[in-house]
Amino acid sequence: MTTDLFEPVGSSSDEVESRLLAALLGAQELFAVYAGDRLGWYTSLAAHGASTSEELAQRTATDERYAREWLEHQAAAGFVTVDDEHRFALTDGAREVLTDAESPSFLTPLGRLQAATGRIVDDLVDAYRSGDGVPWERMGDDARTAQADLNRPLYLGPLVDEVLPGIPSLHALLRGGARLADLGCGEGWSSIAIAQAYPETSVVGIDIDASSIEAARSNAGAVDVTFELADAASVHGEKFDAITFFECVHDLPDPVAVLAAARAMVRDDGYVLVADERTQESFTAPADAVERLFYGWSLTICLPSGRATSPSVATGTVMRPATLERYARAAGFAGIEVLPVELDVLRFYRLLIPAPDPR
Repeated sequence: MTTDLFEPVGSSSDEVESRLLAALLGAQELFAVYAGDRLGWYTSLAAHGASTSEELAQRTATDERYAREWLEHQAAAGFVTVDDEHRFALTDGAREVLTDAESPSFLTPLGRLQAATGRIVDDLVDAYRSGDGVPWERMGDDARTAQADLNRPLYLGPLVDEVLPGIPSLHALLRGGARLADLGCGEGWSSIAIAQAYPETSVVGIDIDASSIEAARSNAGAVDVTFELADAASVHGEKFDAITFFECVHDLPDPVAVLAAARAMVRDDGYVLVADERTQESFTAPADAVERLFYGWSLTICLPSGRATSPSVATGTVMRPATLERYARAAGFAGIEVLPVELDVLRFYRLLIPAPDPR
């Protein structure tokens, strides 16, 4: 193969052919990761070490012949080693990436995310013809739990250890005891992380998805955080000192309405933080691997989900800074500030609150 999977595809037939064959291998391996995740094969290998197919099948109540084929596939792919007695063991790298849910390198949920989009492939093709959308709920629990599990180590670690302390005014506000609303909180890991890191602050996580809120309440355990099932665009009540949006603005069918609600909720001296995909500032082709990931997720998840509600501005995953600036100004903010902090593939923005009218 002459083309690196992570480089833009070339124009020759050999380069295109190599890219598609590499993509096929990747898709097959991602399905095997999904199977290993769902059937408990990875966690069993991590817990018990080198195992035969018979031992693995017995421990996980699965079929030995399928377990053997999967183990040999994993060995062929290099995720596990195999000895002369046909005992299989995870490599050290595979153990971290595939079984350590606390590690920033944990990527097993990508298998669930890909399986979820494969489940609705016919709906997606129909939507591309009609212009309709595909509701998020149709992808099932795999998409919801995958997104939460991928974000969890980022929120519980670098977000509160590096990013928020790197924003002095927000850090001081939270340390001083603030009221914070985390809009579009999903399964709640961002809300939980902030509540743990800043116990003086009162945190309310808000999401429109009932399954996500139920999971968030379970995830919170003894952490002092509140979760509410509500449409962020219609939330009213007491003022908040801070509002956060983590990786959700690009999914909203009407982001201006939700941002306007946030403007109404936040105090004039408060802080509104948005974290969204760290896209290129303008369209560029060919693009790097990160931008291609964003477009892939936009085609299969974010754009169809956003168009499932009508009317929809149809933002998609690739929301560039200029687009957020336009939404923010239409919602009553004075503009945006791109903050000099990064978290993995995220860019952080402050939505600027206009000065009060002196009259």
